[in-house]
Amino acid sequence: MRFLDVKTDFAFKKVFGSEGSKDILISLLNALISFSDGETIQDLTILDPYQIPLLKGMKDTYVDVKARLSGGSTVIIEMQVLNVQGFEQRVLYNAAKSYSAQLVQGERYHLLNPVIAITITDFEMFDDIPECKTVFRLIEKQHLIEYNGDIELIFIELPKFNKCEKELTDIIDKWIFFVKNAGSLEYIPETLSTSSEIVHAFDIANMAGLTQEEEEAQWKRKDFIMLQRGSIEFAEKTGRAEGRAEERLDNARKMKQLGVAIEVIMQVTGLSRDEVDKI
Repeated sequence: MRFLDVKTDFAFKKVFGSEGSKDILISLLNALISFSDGETIQDLTILDPYQIPLLKGMKDTYVDVKARLSGGSTVIIEMQVLNVQGFEQRVLYNAAKSYSAQLVQGERYHLLNPVIAITITDFEMFDDIPECKTVFRLIEKQHLIEYNGDIELIFIELPKFNKCEKELTDIIDKWIFFVKNAGSLEYIPETLSTSSEIVHAFDIANMAGLTQEEEEAQWKRKDFIMLQRGSIEFAEKTGRAEGRAEERLDNARKMKQLGVAIEVIMQVTGLSRDEVDKI
């Protein structure tokens, strides 16, 4: 068997954000979110279910999974493979935007429901933290008193998770292992087969069940991500990002011709958006 690389954004949404993925998403969220009252998620509604992705304009596509819990809270889940410029700010912006967008003019603030933003990255974000999972909320710096828990940011850094199949002890380990390794597996590991939701996730990720259009879209998206990552590594090795202005412009021009995203070009070359747009 061959399975989709769930680390690509379209594949991630297909597995966790399809109309038939409710049980999968509930299990994943119950593993990653710890509610203060000890409750668990019993039901949710998946917003904007997965559709076969369009290839046109792929480089500008932003894909995430959104769900509304039965209690009214909104959860945003994103899979990110490249640490592009402004990424951390974008995570916070999207969470704050989802929070404020709940109210229409004239409504009262007490009607706002919590927003939880879960970001899974294929790169390390916090060098000083060894754990792969981190949770952020607004707190007072000196006394560590929580100001408000309505916006919560949860990060899962896949490179920090190094457990093998035999070391998976709980459902959190199993889900992180699935996301990180599904694309390289040829069978469902026995350790993961004890969870019906994870088995269901493997069924959706099974490439034998893809339409030709879906398979083409998934592979093109994966190739595009590899191109962007390769462009960053190439620039770092050759030192062009720190070279003369003419070299930086030339590098940006070549990357733009290859269809590399503007955010990646900016990160590699150090050029501004206006400078890249004028090329």
